[in-house]
Amino acid sequence: MIKEIAKNDISECVSVIKASFFTVANEMGFNTDNAPRFTAFSITVERLTWQLEKEHRVMCAYYDHGSIIGYYSLLLQENKECELNNLCVLPEYRHRHIGEQLVKDAFEKAKALDRIKMNIGIVEENTVLRHWYERLGFEHIGTKKFDFFPFTCGYMEKDL
Repeated sequence: MIKEIAKNDISECVSVIKASFFTVANEMGFNTDNAPRFTAFSITVERLTWQLEKEHRVMCAYYDHGSIIGYYSLLLQENKECELNNLCVLPEYRHRHIGEQLVKDAFEKAKALDRIKMNIGIVEENTVLRHWYERLGFEHIGTKKFDFFPFTCGYMEKDL
């Protein structure tokens, strides 16, 4: 079941995000020395609380028997756009279409909020993830290299 989180769910969401993004960090060779700003190492309860309370992000989780096993947030942007952030599923629950369900839920939530486009940033070198998003209708629109990341940021968008 997918539903919006409550403030008291934030700590569990942080744990799910960290565990999920840590597998990518391991696969790609990221660590706290070469990528301290990567989500697996930088997400905190304080940061998610600020996103919920100050940015008023839509934050949703996939619950399985009362436990959070997947998560995403939507940052509402100008021009009726939004950004999908921190989409993740715990490693032991992957390949069960949960991520796809979360993305489709994000599409519906965004449309209900009168958004016409969804943006996302990815690790460009993660070609499996890029192709997964393309199968869900996202189009690759560019890349950018930042000095503080050992990878290239890829940018994708989908018209809603």
